Amino acid sequence: MKTINIPGVEKPVSALIQGSDYFRPSVYEKVCNVLDRYFAIGGNTIDTAHIYCGGESEVAIGKWMNDRNNREDVIILTKGAHHDQHGPRVNPEAITKDLFESLERLGTDYIDLYALHRDDPSVPVSVIIDILNEHISAGRIKAIGGSNWTVERLQEANEYAASKGLVGFSFSSPNLSLAKANEPFWAGCVSADATDCKWHKEHQLPLLSWSSQARGFFTGRFTPEDQSNEDIVRVFYSDANWDRLRRAEQLATEKGVSTIQIALAYVLNQPFPTCALIGAQNEEELRSCFEGAEIVLTQDEVKWLEGL
Repeated sequence: MKTINIPGVEKPVSALIQGSDYFRPSVYEKVCNVLDRYFAIGGNTIDTAHIYCGGESEVAIGKWMNDRNNREDVIILTKGAHHDQHGPRVNPEAITKDLFESLERLGTDYIDLYALHRDDPSVPVSVIIDILNEHISAGRIKAIGGSNWTVERLQEANEYAASKGLVGFSFSSPNLSLAKANEPFWAGCVSADATDCKWHKEHQLPLLSWSSQARGFFTGRFTPEDQSNEDIVRVFYSDANWDRLRRAEQLATEKGVSTIQIALAYVLNQPFPTCALIGAQNEEELRSCFEGAEIVLTQDEVKWLEGL
């Protein structure tokens, strides 16, 4: 499987990152089947978060790593400091609390890729970078990133880190997909637009995309007349996205692959390092993702898919 390098992490990160927002100890057999298949095809990175399934996702992953005795072969991407019912929690106390709880649940003493699940622009980047660097110095975190951070805040944070000789963000995790979001899927989420992609190209900062296949928009299940899925209608229904879907269908026919594989290839053929978080739950879905990740698109094809 293709890989990218992320500063701070010794092992290359696989282009496909297995999602785990449905993992629980109560479905441990399914967890094992999903992760065993994913690692068998060359994947090595698991995406989770402090809030997933109330923490049970991390617990299930920790049990699997313990049972397989393979912690050193696994790259863990977990996220913390998500807001709660009282509002934003991007502060040293919440970051530290969530990190220690994630370490305990996962049964490990370090996190490879640690991302702040949301941002709070009212908190100075200095406060955030300082506390994260304390945990890096202590060996609890290898690399830090922002999930759903704007490129402006990422740059501000990294400029501060550079000025103080500290470790800055070495990856970002917004949504990036061929279907462009009309509005955030969830409040506070960030979808990379053309300006963001230009910034990532300029800085070559790795982008780990969630909902990289636009939550099934390219599967053929949706049409302009079908208004049954309110969230998909709200976020992805637009004339421009229907045009991108038609272009993806045309290119898929020319290359002898599926439309959703072209949508995945779009994310993985950007002019900067990218990975795609996937939600494959069975062998067929995983095979489709693996084959899609192997497709090579030219930059002209990428631009044509966008309608440029």
